[in-house]
Amino acid sequence: MRTALTIAGSDSSGGAGIQADIKTMTANGVYAMSAVTALTAQNTTGVTGIMEVTPAFLAQQLDCIFTDICPDAVKTGMVSSSGLIRVISEKLRFYGAKNLVVDPVMVATSGARLISEEAVDTLEKELLPLASVVTPNIPEAEVLSGISILTEEDMIRAARIISETYGCAVLCKGGHQRNEANDFLYQKNGSRWFRGRRINNPNTHGTGCTLSSAVASNLAKGYELEPAVEYAKNYISGALNDMLDLGKGSGPMNHAFAIKGDYR
Repeated sequence: MRTALTIAGSDSSGGAGIQADIKTMTANGVYAMSAVTALTAQNTTGVTGIMEVTPAFLAQQLDCIFTDICPDAVKTGMVSSSGLIRVISEKLRFYGAKNLVVDPVMVATSGARLISEEAVDTLEKELLPLASVVTPNIPEAEVLSGISILTEEDMIRAARIISETYGCAVLCKGGHQRNEANDFLYQKNGSRWFRGRRINNPNTHGTGCTLSSAVASNLAKGYELEPAVEYAKNYISGALNDMLDLGKGSGPMNHAFAIKGDYR
């Protein structure tokens, strides 16, 4: 069985972060492991508190994982401080981690800021150069590229800037833009638009975490990046189209929409 590791923060409401990553990886047929960067107190209406783990404890988690069940792919999500990002980068280099998907989580769907300015700088210098693919949404791509994104041409330009700056592929996600859910994949050997029908579902908590985890799962299974993204897009569309409606704010999607069997 192929394996995948998520390095991210915990979401106490279960819709995003570590919890969404594990659900996604399981639903996509890989064995999921996790290294927790922070505990968050949050629900569908917002984040009320964040408690980070120490860099030493995060290092201990990563050592335990890589020296026993070495992952076939790694996904990083919310990492809010420079010290934690440095530890992750050091361990990924030391263990020769492959198929690294970096979701540069900066702002929650609710609007809460999740990363410091200093940490953004460390992310750019230490972690992004290790990535196989980085998956920013529109606001994150604006930060990483240094340009304003208002059109599809801006998305293409931003993806190219990010790729040339950090030497990785870029999946620029259009879901936070006021248009259809169209994502643009930029690679050195070619680029492609993934056109998606916007699903009329206001419950989008954890969509970014879910997409990047699905991409990592597909890379772990041996797919090339383009089909890995295509299958991930199909999965997240199915999860949104199930129309799960929980919570008082922007609720979670149904990660288990396609799971059938005796235990359902």
